[in-house]
Amino acid sequence: MALDPLVDGHGRRITDLRLSVTDRCNFRCQYCMPAEGLPWLERDAVLHFEEIERVVALLTQMGIASVRLTGGEPLVRRDFPRLAAMLAPLVDDLSVTTNGYLLERDAAALVDAGVNRFNVSVDSLQRDRFFAMTRRDALPQVLRGLEALAAHPEAHPIKVNAVALRGFTEDEILPFAEFARQHSYEVRFIEFMPLDADRAWTRDQVLTGEEIRAAIDAVHPLEPEPREPSATARTYRFADGTGRIGFINPVSEPFCGDCDRIRLTADGRLRTCLFSLNETDLREPLRAGASDADLEQIVRDAVWRKELKHHVNEPGFVQPARTMSSIGG
Repeated sequence: MALDPLVDGHGRRITDLRLSVTDRCNFRCQYCMPAEGLPWLERDAVLHFEEIERVVALLTQMGIASVRLTGGEPLVRRDFPRLAAMLAPLVDDLSVTTNGYLLERDAAALVDAGVNRFNVSVDSLQRDRFFAMTRRDALPQVLRGLEALAAHPEAHPIKVNAVALRGFTEDEILPFAEFARQHSYEVRFIEFMPLDADRAWTRDQVLTGEEIRAAIDAVHPLEPEPREPSATARTYRFADGTGRIGFINPVSEPFCGDCDRIRLTADGRLRTCLFSLNETDLREPLRAGASDADLEQIVRDAVWRKELKHHVNEPGFVQPARTMSSIGG
C-alpha cells in the first residue's frame, strides 16, 4: 500500500536510500581508515537481514525507489547475496558499491539475486600504487572480479570509482581515461571528502573534477551529457564516441540543491546527509516492537529536518564523528 511521499522541509522528495550492511572492510584505504583498522561494531549491534527488509519495505511505500547497498565492504557480510535477493523485489533499482575484492566469487550470485547496477572502487591501475593507497596487494583480484561481473550483460553499465587525491591521482588520470575507452566501464573520479578516520583532510588535498576533466579533454576531447535530476555525477562522453567518464564533485561543485538521498548505517541510524552531525535511531524502535506507523512517523520527522546543504566549504565546518566506512559510501 502506497503512503504519502517522503518530503523534507525544503520541498525535496526523497527517493534514494544508501544502506550500509556492515562497517567492516578488508581494505585499509588511506582516505578512509588507519592501517590498523577501526573498532568494529559488535555483531548484535548490526541490523539483521529481516530488520533491513522491514525498513526497506516501509520506505518503498513512502516513495523510495532506489537502494544502494554499501559498507564498509558489503561482500564481507555473510550470505550477502541472500539479502540482495530479499530486497530486489521491493525496489525498482538495487545497486551495490564494492571494492571488488570478493566480486569474482559473488558476481554471478548478485546478478542472479537481482542487483542491476554496480560501482566498483579502484583507485589505481598500477599494482604498486594500488597497494600504496589500499594497503592491500589486491589489484589483480579486483580486476578479475570486474571481468567476472562484465560477463553478465544485465550488470551493465558498470561504474569504476576512483577517489581523487592531489599528489597521487594526477598520474592515474590518463590511464583511467584509456581504461574507460578500452572497456565497457564508466570511470568516475570522486573528490576527496572530509570523512577520513585520521581527520587529516585539508582543502588543498582535493584534486578537483574540473582539473581532471581538463587534463583528459586535452588528450581525448569530451562532450558533456545532460545531468539527470538529483544525479551525483557529471558525465561526459568521449567526442569520438568511445566510452564515457564521470566526475563527482561534492567539494568544488556541491549538488545539495536537489538531493534526494537518505542513509541508513549498519547499526540502524538514519542519516539525512553524508555530513550530518545528528542521526535518528531506528534499531531500538525496531527491536522494541514499534508498529510500521510508529516507524513511519520517526522517519518522516527525521527527513523533515534534512539539512539544506553540507557546509564543507564554510568557516566553522565540523567533520562528523563517523567516518565514511561507518556511515556507508
